[in-house]
Amino acid sequence: MPRPRLCRKIRFNPDITYFKPQGVPMRFLEVVELTHEEVEALRLKNKKGLDQIECAKLMKTSQSTFQRILSSAYKKMTEALIKGKAIKIVK
Repeated sequence: MPRPRLCRKIRFNPDITYFKPQGVPMRFLEVVELTHEEVEALRLKNKKGLDQIECAKLMKTSQSTFQRILSSAYKKMTEALIKGKAIKIVK
């Protein structure tokens, strides 16, 4: 049985939760789901320009866990951009 998941600190709640390629109706698109913690990791690392140690401290998680969250977010974003998929931010 896996360890219980720890509560992570998320200080950003996006108003917009869907992004899609222009000119393609949603019914024709596959959707990639980003979690709030993945969006927070992207925001701290790329928008704020913090290093991983600072980001991990702000999210109250280990540096290795922060790296896994960030890698997952990059992988999903890349897939959506390369394959023309919609992006949905979920809780």
